[in-house]
Amino acid sequence: MEISFIGAGNLAWHLAPALENAGHHINEVYSRQLQHSRQLVSNLYDARTHSDLNFADSPSKLFVLAVPDDALDSVCSRLVLPENATLVHTSGNKSLSALQNWMAIYSDVPVQTGVFYGLQTFTRGQSFMDFGEIPLCIEASDKVTEDALVKLGQELSDIVYLLTSSERQTLHLAAVFACNFTNHLLSIAHDLSTADGLEFELLQPIIRETIRKGLAANNPADVQTGPARRGDMTTIESHLSQLSSQPQLAEIYQIMTENIRHRYGR
Repeated sequence: MEISFIGAGNLAWHLAPALENAGHHINEVYSRQLQHSRQLVSNLYDARTHSDLNFADSPSKLFVLAVPDDALDSVCSRLVLPENATLVHTSGNKSLSALQNWMAIYSDVPVQTGVFYGLQTFTRGQSFMDFGEIPLCIEASDKVTEDALVKLGQELSDIVYLLTSSERQTLHLAAVFACNFTNHLLSIAHDLSTADGLEFELLQPIIRETIRKGLAANNPADVQTGPARRGDMTTIESHLSQLSSQPQLAEIYQIMTENIRHRYGR
């Protein structure tokens, strides 16, 4: 399949080479940061940078919107595609209907629309990720487009799901708790330990075991431990006293503690 990318950030850095390795051809890469598109193109076989959002003469059939959610509307308003092209966004949170509406408003030619969402955290500049175990969530405006996107997804991953926009948004919300918030809590743990001259590495065995147990359990709630789970108010009050000079962290601690206590009737 002939494919063009609109955006050259975290996802595009990994998805474009994966598509080429699956036998597809990346024609063009557009990014408002030219350096980013040049860097991505340098990792592809014979793709070229595209200077603007006018793709009317492009040979591509599939156009991948790999831009931040808050840029989608603006990009779509300036995007010119060849007739009967397929345009997909890669957002976990934006609905398919939003993309359909933008195309209905802004496009002068018929365009098929879809969603091609990879449920993973991607970082630009790192070694290319293997998509084999990355869940790909597909949605499309029509059956023909859906079948084409599913086939494309199955060439990359062993985990391909058809999800509605509502289901995908729920999955994205859950991923924020599981991924982004977890990493933020790890950063708090890092700051607390290193502020007293302790090595963060001391916490890594318990972190690894906690994640291992949580993933192995039918429900991570079944393996919850800690003072809130036990209802150990003496320890909880001691911790809050330690955080008295850091009210934001104390608030996070209290919210998490009360949520755990409520769940387990403590």
